[in-house]
Amino acid sequence: MSIILAIFLIGFLGYMIGGIKVWSIELGTAGVLLVALIFGHYGIVVPDIVREMGLVFFVTSVGFVAGPNFFRNFKQNAASYVLIGILMIISGAASCALIIKLSGISPALAGGLLTGALTSTPGLAAAVEAAGENGYLASIGYGIAYPFGVVSVVLFVQLIPKILKADMDKEREVLVMAANNKTKLTLDNLYSFDSAGFFAICLAAVLGFLLGKITVPLPGGSKFSLGNSGGPLIIGLILGHFGHIGKINISVKKPVLETLRELGLMLFLIGAGTKAGQGFVEVLMQYGLMLFVYGAIMAIIPMIVGYYLAEKMLKLSLLNNLGAITGGMTSTPALGALIEAAKTDDVASSYAATYPVALVAVVLSSQFLIILFG
Repeated sequence: MSIILAIFLIGFLGYMIGGIKVWSIELGTAGVLLVALIFGHYGIVVPDIVREMGLVFFVTSVGFVAGPNFFRNFKQNAASYVLIGILMIISGAASCALIIKLSGISPALAGGLLTGALTSTPGLAAAVEAAGENGYLASIGYGIAYPFGVVSVVLFVQLIPKILKADMDKEREVLVMAANNKTKLTLDNLYSFDSAGFFAICLAAVLGFLLGKITVPLPGGSKFSLGNSGGPLIIGLILGHFGHIGKINISVKKPVLETLRELGLMLFLIGAGTKAGQGFVEVLMQYGLMLFVYGAIMAIIPMIVGYYLAEKMLKLSLLNNLGAITGGMTSTPALGALIEAAKTDDVASSYAATYPVALVAVVLSSQFLIILFG
């Protein structure tokens, strides 16, 4: 089967399955991930460039849409987002440590399960490096826990509003209230290189790649960088916030951003899913279904901790709460599901504020666990 045909076939089947509602719950774009996992299991794997291109489209467009409200929101809740990101990862790492002690599984395998449950590729890279010759076990653990890690957060952000019977119109009003006082940018006197805004998208991607390559040394000899996900997201937020550079228009029309966001998410899930699907069944047969359970525990506990902390202690609004949880779980697909459920891209503000903190915490935690128990 040709790669082009496979991409569109996965997209077609994925959206069809994702659109099926059961008790008012639907997988949405996560249906694409499930189909991609099946295709990957049967040997269909798309090139990495498809996943990377999709990721850049998604995070850059999200950054542009969320930019106008991000900095105001972050200024109001900065300490809350930092605390949520750190405590979510600590709770996941604590559950991982307990599983290592009680089950006796390899620390490298457990570290991989943790990074898969939290859908963190940088965390996996750190775990593989810390595990040395047992690094392959971390990769196996990541592949086992990753699918549930993605789907569980997607379902969580859809289920919570329904369980609470939340008035989503009211929640959206709370989220965008600060934006109503923001002065609108007048674009009449600005020069535009193109009518759609692709100039601005490409500019954000280029600057984002450069920012993502900056590395910061961490304890244990590892390094941290924003990568191709965090870099374009941050630059997109900045350019989206200002809307212009001098007399040059760097705004992008919302319909363009919404199209790129959905297209990017689909391509990202197809690339990630087909790759994770390779050897998935064989690994489970070799190491047992309990590994799946361990990964599920490491995914569920941080979400519960993050939600309780944001709701009961920090008193964040529901959509800010759920946005912070998707950032704390470093889950790009879940952010897409939340945007769809909330019907506003402004939820990306809390995601973007929590994401970098959680990313660093995952890298450190995965290394610390392997070194401590290894």
